[in-house]
Amino acid sequence: MTETTHALIGADILTPDGIVKDHALLHRGGRVDGVVPMSELGSGHVPVTLEGGLLAPGFVDLQVNGGGGVMFNNQPDVDALQIMAGAHAQIGATSILPTLITDSPEVTANAISAAIEAVRQDVPGIVGLHLEGPHLAVSRKGAHDAAFIRPMEDADVATLLEAAAQLPVLKVTLAPESVTSAQIETLTAAGVLVSLGHTDASYEVCVAAAKAGARCVTHLFNAQSQMQGRAPGTVGAALAEGEFSAGLIADMIHVHPAMIRNALNAKQGPGEIFLVSDAMATAGSDIRVFELNGREIHREDNRLTLADGTLAGAHLELLQAARNLTEQVGVSFEQALHMTSLVPANLIGNRQIGRLTRGALAHVLHIGPEGDLLAVWQNGQKILG
Repeated sequence: MTETTHALIGADILTPDGIVKDHALLHRGGRVDGVVPMSELGSGHVPVTLEGGLLAPGFVDLQVNGGGGVMFNNQPDVDALQIMAGAHAQIGATSILPTLITDSPEVTANAISAAIEAVRQDVPGIVGLHLEGPHLAVSRKGAHDAAFIRPMEDADVATLLEAAAQLPVLKVTLAPESVTSAQIETLTAAGVLVSLGHTDASYEVCVAAAKAGARCVTHLFNAQSQMQGRAPGTVGAALAEGEFSAGLIADMIHVHPAMIRNALNAKQGPGEIFLVSDAMATAGSDIRVFELNGREIHREDNRLTLADGTLAGAHLELLQAARNLTEQVGVSFEQALHMTSLVPANLIGNRQIGRLTRGALAHVLHIGPEGDLLAVWQNGQKILG
């Protein structure tokens, strides 16, 4: 039976090369079939007429701790991943790395097993796993439970290598002072994306980690050594060293707009800055209180904190993060959207997501003229709008 080709028309389209007008986005069998000029559209398709706005690739969020009322730490199983991925798809993130915050070895093992099984079952939206900890610096623990933070041992390396062999993407956030360069080299040689975070490491230590294969910095400016005139720290290394890409929480709570502007101006390539939500259980839900490692986290407006005021993740949708960059930092909306999709997809080496090009998965967002999310297609199926 021949699959039906649908043509989304009437909206501008964001391609990796920029925004095109008077084009149609074709999709068939869950994949993009092309972006063609309206003058060349021809027949043999089902038209879907849109009232203006912009078609953009589904967001790729590499730091998702929870969603839909669920925290991955509290329920490290496939059911939780389905709930989380479903909640994030409804707000535009059609591809996510579920993220486990520092926890016990048992919870970590369950989370790895759940992610492997979710990938095996082809749960929509799950593209791998992000382990944020436990090999961090207690001095920069943030909302992580210090009781679980520890140096990396040989058994941990073996666990991560086994997980990496069964996952399309394994991202590991670690503090370089809690691991050895040899351990980083072993992990990166196996395809693990090593990201520096929750660290007090000096600039020199971060550069050594980059030479060992580390390629990312987790939530730039937060929970890491800061940039000073004679001590550039982790932030300075993230910006000055082209090997590093860096995630950024652009809720305008975690990082001041002026510092975001400075970072974007200073960043040396080829590594790039991309947007993450650092979303917790509140994403895609109405809950205002939840638990992490037995501690309550409260939501006040869009700020999530522990009882002592420590920031604990974010209540942020990536579309809002992109709008924040445009409205408060001066980044073009086109560039901001690339930072939510194309850039993180490239970082994890997945050429099937984060772009509207022939052969890519048909993860498509329709963003209205006012910047609101009107519709979402995931694998070619309309799930919102």
